[in-house]
Amino acid sequence: MHQCGFIDRYKAQLSASGGQVSSPLGASVSPSGNGTELWKSTHRTPAWGCFRWVTFPVSFRGESGAGKTENTKKVIQYLAVVASSHKGKKDTSITGELEKQLLQANPILEAFGNAKTVKNDNSSRFGKFIRINFDVTGYIVGANIETYLLEKSRAIRQARDERTFHIFYYLIAGAKEKMRNDLLLEGFSNYTFLSNGFVPIPAAQDDEMFHETVEAMAIMGFSEEEQLSILKVVSSVLQLGNIVFKKERNTDQASMPDNTVAQKVCHLMGINVTDFTRSILTPRIKVGRDVVQKAQTKEQADFAVEALAKATYERLFLWILSRVNKALDKTHRQGASFLGILDIAGFEIFEVNSFEQLCINYTNEKLQQLFNHTMFILEQEEYQREGIEWNFIDFGLDLQPCIELIERPNNPPGVLALLDEECWFPKATDKSFVEKLCSEQGSHPKFQKPKQLKDKTEFSIIHYAGKVDYNANAWLTKNMDPLNDNVTSLLNASSDKFVADLWKDVDRIVGLDQMAKMTESSLPSASKTKKGMFRTVGQLYKEQLVKLMTTLRNTTPNFVRCIIPNHEKRSGKLDAFLVLEQLRCNGVLEGIRICRQGFPNRIVFQEFRQRYEILAANAIPKGFMDGKQACILMIKALELDPNLYRIGQSKIFFRTGVLAHLEEERDLKITDVIMAFQAMCRGYLARKAFAKRQQQLTAMKVIQRNCAAYLKLRNWQWWRLFTKVKPLLQVTRQEEEMQAKEDELQKTKERQQKADSELRELQQRHSQLTEEKNLLQEQLQAETELYAEAEEMRVRLAAKKQELEEILHEMEARLEEEEDRSQQLQTERKKMAQQMLDLEEQLEEEEAARQKLQLEKVTAEAKIKKLEDDILVMDDQNNKLSKERKLLEERVSDLTTNLAEEEEKAKNLTKLKNKHESMISELEVRLKKEEKSRQELEKLKRKLEGEASDFHEQIADLQAQIAELKMQLAKKEEELQAALGRLDDEIAQKNNALKKIRELEGHISDLQEDLDSERAARNKAEKQKRDLGEELEALKTELEDTLDSTATQQELRAKREQEVTMLKKALDEETRSHEAQVQEMRQKHTQAVEELTEQLEQFKRVSRDALFVTTKYQERYVNSFK
Repeated sequence: MHQCGFIDRYKAQLSASGGQVSSPLGASVSPSGNGTELWKSTHRTPAWGCFRWVTFPVSFRGESGAGKTENTKKVIQYLAVVASSHKGKKDTSITGELEKQLLQANPILEAFGNAKTVKNDNSSRFGKFIRINFDVTGYIVGANIETYLLEKSRAIRQARDERTFHIFYYLIAGAKEKMRNDLLLEGFSNYTFLSNGFVPIPAAQDDEMFHETVEAMAIMGFSEEEQLSILKVVSSVLQLGNIVFKKERNTDQASMPDNTVAQKVCHLMGINVTDFTRSILTPRIKVGRDVVQKAQTKEQADFAVEALAKATYERLFLWILSRVNKALDKTHRQGASFLGILDIAGFEIFEVNSFEQLCINYTNEKLQQLFNHTMFILEQEEYQREGIEWNFIDFGLDLQPCIELIERPNNPPGVLALLDEECWFPKATDKSFVEKLCSEQGSHPKFQKPKQLKDKTEFSIIHYAGKVDYNANAWLTKNMDPLNDNVTSLLNASSDKFVADLWKDVDRIVGLDQMAKMTESSLPSASKTKKGMFRTVGQLYKEQLVKLMTTLRNTTPNFVRCIIPNHEKRSGKLDAFLVLEQLRCNGVLEGIRICRQGFPNRIVFQEFRQRYEILAANAIPKGFMDGKQACILMIKALELDPNLYRIGQSKIFFRTGVLAHLEEERDLKITDVIMAFQAMCRGYLARKAFAKRQQQLTAMKVIQRNCAAYLKLRNWQWWRLFTKVKPLLQVTRQEEEMQAKEDELQKTKERQQKADSELRELQQRHSQLTEEKNLLQEQLQAETELYAEAEEMRVRLAAKKQELEEILHEMEARLEEEEDRSQQLQTERKKMAQQMLDLEEQLEEEEAARQKLQLEKVTAEAKIKKLEDDILVMDDQNNKLSKERKLLEERVSDLTTNLAEEEEKAKNLTKLKNKHESMISELEVRLKKEEKSRQELEKLKRKLEGEASDFHEQIADLQAQIAELKMQLAKKEEELQAALGRLDDEIAQKNNALKKIRELEGHISDLQEDLDSERAARNKAEKQKRDLGEELEALKTELEDTLDSTATQQELRAKREQEVTMLKKALDEETRSHEAQVQEMRQKHTQAVEELTEQLEQFKRVSRDALFVTTKYQERYVNSFK
């Protein structure tokens, strides 16, 4: 159902308060009254008069700046009043805690998620779906808010004349002096992330909005500590933008000359500034099994800080959302139905449209498709289902081609699928993504390439609202959303519990390790990365959208269309062309057309008979009658034009205005009946009043007659005597009357006591019955709720069954497609295998040519002096070429294995083929270079021989040093053996000791473990020594290999000299560390032996004292007997 109302969003409106709600049009709307369509749409929820519990979403549609957010707030205000559990109380100013929190949720989310744009001063930079739950009595019992695609890039960069999120301006303008000092706040112009400085909003004060936001957070249940922590994070995001990096003079490495801002950031976030700086400038990256520190360039450091700021703000926003949902989640009463309010960003066309605009416009395409399906397809299908004569009308509003262009997974892949695919390719760029998109979708009717390209990353998509030019700059980065995991680990271990809680799931982020692996030369290694297997931003957003669309399809949605009146943001002005263009693009004109041609109003037979039988009271005979037949008789009695209605199988359909006319006739009929009833009541009351007046008149006459007779009688003498004597006659009967009165009083007391006891019994019985009644009411309420739940579950299961059947059919179709695709891939695999055989043959030919060149080289060098040395050099060259051949063979086998593993990635295999062809061409170039180098060998030989002799001397020195180290190690080993012997002797002497000696033996065993670790360290040193020897041999081989290299080998020689120097230093450091360890173990051993000796002497002294005391007591014992 689609609702269209005309509301001037630029005119100040009243808010909801009291028992009635003031609508934007100024009319008072109550649950039974009339008002705008916005309130009528909201009022159709289960909380107000419906007898069946259904889910009921309201979708606000329209372009950016049309007033969707404002209408959402008005609907929530309306619901907070009419569906409040405090609605029936006399004090209408009292609102429940849940209703207050529901009203205050919007100001909090707007402060952190809304911003000023060119079109809208309070534009929602995220989408939200507000789910308000109602119980079986129609009262609000809880709510939940889901958000979609926060535009977090706005936190660091804004377009001209636009603002970042409101909270940044609120905080700077509204914080008091103490808070400014605590949060290290500065002026607007001092922050880099506030691109345009201070941009005011007309008729809005940032300082007042700050206090309103803080008050809303207090009502929502945020503690003062939580509020301060939130504002600290906001301030730290601003401070991150002020960190300045500079490029060092001789290298590309970034540096931070002044870390004052970094200290502020670390103070606010509770982390160490040194670790933070090191993590940004030289983060640790795991490459294979090694962890290395990689220096970052200035651009990489700036990107890391901006990504950290965006991720921090996004996590803060999600934390606030979860905190709001926690406050609104009231589970003490079960929800029987819900009202969903969808407020999502409208269709956007800016000067520069990026990834966020694509996602927003994609969502609006899906929602517009749902509206078209509900308004046009389902409407006409219901006509056919009810058996009404109707010619199916094609309104030409099929949006599926544009949607498939964006979301199609394959054959050919859409924009999102291609973007995800490019994220896996090494060295992929935004330009390569656009090129692949143009090659795959270039012929699509909804895809265009701009005629005048400002940038090679631009393309256009024709949406339902017009053509949009997109710029794909940084789309790969936005889709992967990588972070510096060194910094995130620091934040996870922050001393601030709030910050640590924000970053508690750091294992699920894409960090530098994954990015490094994904940029390696081979694609399979990147695809096998465990932590690299992540879901992109596009995939997550698509999953959220699918869930939202499923919710909307399984319910009865109402669409409220919001229209932009003008672009000048002026009240009272209507741009006719702009409004008509929006109505045309959004399908409202077609909706009006089908409403005029079709039968938009419908009502089931039973409800029609129950509601309008009063208009044809004598048309239906008494007794049972079929609902359809009864409705036919009523229609005949009402004498309606046959062109104005159609009777279906279960409903009656009316054209526009007919049902409203029947409602007016019904109101008139009810008015006549009520007026007749009122006339009868007034006549009855008048007659009753007249009879009473007559009785009063007769009584007045009797009183007057009696008064006149008394005036005549009072002067009569006998009457006077009678009045004097009569009291004297009563004296004799007073005693009898007193006794009778006492007896009567005693009986009355007995009856009173009996009545009191009966009253107490009745009161007890009444309380028991009241308790039983309350219990039965609770049971009845529970049974009602269970019935409602069961009914809702039945509806859900039916919908789920239908959905699963559709999924089954879809999966069967996909299975057939996958089988066809598998056959195609099998054919391509055979082709690739044949290509690999061709490559192997080419490699064998190249190897034969290489061997031929090698023979020529050996023949040429046979004429050179020192034939034996040259023969050794050539042998080394032969060995090197053999190794290269083995490497190439292994490479071919690896490629074959990868081909079998990557059958589904035929395009990737094509790239691998091209890569091998380039390798073959490189080998041909290298062969040519070797032919040239053979001619230069004589000139380089003498020079390299001198250098080789120098290296031989250095190697001899290293060998001498190694021999000296061996002698030192042997000496240390002898000392350790001697120490072990002494330790064994001391242990043998203590075998007969008591419990104390056993404890000392534990210490000795610990020392034995230390000695074992020392032996392991010595073995490790020997292994390192052997490794160093092998490396020296490798250096020798490489030095000899340099005889066959080109002129560029001089640089390699210098590099090898540096490596030899580094090896020397490493060997020296290892020797020193080993000596230090041996010395430390020797000191530990000596100290332990001294401690054991001292403890043994102490034990001996204690034993002697004990023996002396024992002997003394024995002597006393003997002397006592004597």
